[in-house]
Amino acid sequence: MENLALIDSFSEFKDDKQIDRVTLMAILEDVFRNALKKKYGSDDNFDIIVNPDKGDLEIWRNRVVVADGEVEDPNEEISISEARKIEPDFEIGEDVSEEVKLIDLGRRSILALRQNLISKIHEHDNTIIYKQFKDLEGEIYTAEVHHIRHRAVILLDDDGNEIILPKEKQIPSDFFRKGDNVRGIIESVDLKGNKPAIIMSRAAPIFLEKLFEQEIPEVFDGLITVKKVVRIPGEKAKVAVDSYDDRIDPVGACVGMKGSRIHGIVRELGNENIDVINYTSNLTLFITRALSPAKVTSVKIDEEKKRAEVILRPEEVSKAIGRGGHNIRLAGQLTGYEIDVLREGAEEDVELSEFSDEIEGWIIQEFHKIGLDTAKSVLEHDINDLVKRTDLEEETIRDVINILKEEFEE
Repeated sequence: MENLALIDSFSEFKDDKQIDRVTLMAILEDVFRNALKKKYGSDDNFDIIVNPDKGDLEIWRNRVVVADGEVEDPNEEISISEARKIEPDFEIGEDVSEEVKLIDLGRRSILALRQNLISKIHEHDNTIIYKQFKDLEGEIYTAEVHHIRHRAVILLDDDGNEIILPKEKQIPSDFFRKGDNVRGIIESVDLKGNKPAIIMSRAAPIFLEKLFEQEIPEVFDGLITVKKVVRIPGEKAKVAVDSYDDRIDPVGACVGMKGSRIHGIVRELGNENIDVINYTSNLTLFITRALSPAKVTSVKIDEEKKRAEVILRPEEVSKAIGRGGHNIRLAGQLTGYEIDVLREGAEEDVELSEFSDEIEGWIIQEFHKIGLDTAKSVLEHDINDLVKRTDLEEETIRDVINILKEEFEE
C-alpha cells in the first residue's frame, strides 16, 4: 500500500488533465525507470509491474547470489549472507528478486519523481493539444479575448487553450475588448519547445472562403464551389464562384435578396467590400468579370507573358482601377494576369516607362500602384487627386506632368 499511497499523491492532479489511467501508468513507469537509472546506474535488472486498474505499480530488483566478499556490482549481485536474510535457503548462483519500496528511494528522489511526472504529463497534454489543433488548421474557430497586447491578442478557448491572434493577422478595423468572442481561421500550429503555438488569422483569404461555407447553405452542401478568393483585408475582396447545376445562379445564391446572405460576412470582416463573380474558364470573359464594376470594351491577352491589355471607355477607367488601385490589383490576383488598362482612343498614348530617362523609377512605380501606366492616364487626373492617392509631393507631381505635357506638345 505504500507505493499506492505515493502514486495517488503523485497523480492527485490528473483529474484536471486530459489523461486516462493507462496512459498515466505508462508515464509513471517511464519516470520511475529514469529514477532507477540515476540511483543504481542501470534499470536493466529491474522489473516494473504496472496495474492500471488499481492505479498501482511494483518495482522488483533482480540480483545474482555470489559468495561473501565477491560482490563486484552491488546493483546486480548480492552476497550469500544478505540473500539468506531475505530467504534462508538461497544458494550461490541463484537469482534473487527483491521488491523496492518507493520510500527507499529517499525524500529527494521522490520530490524529483513528482516534478518529472508533472513535466511528462504536461508534455503529454501539449502533444494532445498540438495534434488536436493540427487537425483544425484551415478551419474556423472561436475563442474569447483573454489579454490584449501591443502586437497580438491572446485568446482562450473553452478548454483554456491559448490561441494567438497577431496584429498582422487582424483586419485593420478590428477592435477587441476582454471577454469578446472572436472568430478566425486556425492558420498554423507549431511546437515551440514542448508548447504548441496556435496562430489564428482573420486576414487570410481562406477565412473568407470558410465564412462562405458556414453562411451559405449551397456552398456548404457543395452545390456551389468557391474557386478562388483574394483579399485586401478590411478593404475589398473578390470571390469567384461556380456551380455544376445550371439551375443555380451561384452569384445570386451567395449574395441573396438585397445582399441578405452576404451581409453577415461583410459585417464580420469590418464592412469589407466583397465582389462575388461567376467563374468561367473563358479567360477573356473571366478578366472582364474580374474588373467589375467597370464595363470593359475589349481584352487583348498575352498568355506567354501572363499579361492582359484591357481597353475601356474613359469614364470606366477609374472604376476598373478602384480606390487606391484595389480593384485592378485584386482582379490581377484573381485571374493570375497582370492587367494593363488603356482608354479608348488612346492609341497615341505613351507608356510611363518610356520616360525613365527623365522620371525616376520609384516615381513611375508610385503611379503604377494606382493603375496609371501611361502618360495620358496621369494627365487626365487632377493634381490634388494624385497627391491624395500617391505618396508623392505636389511639386514632384507637377514636374512629372510638365514632362508628360511636353511629349504631346512636340
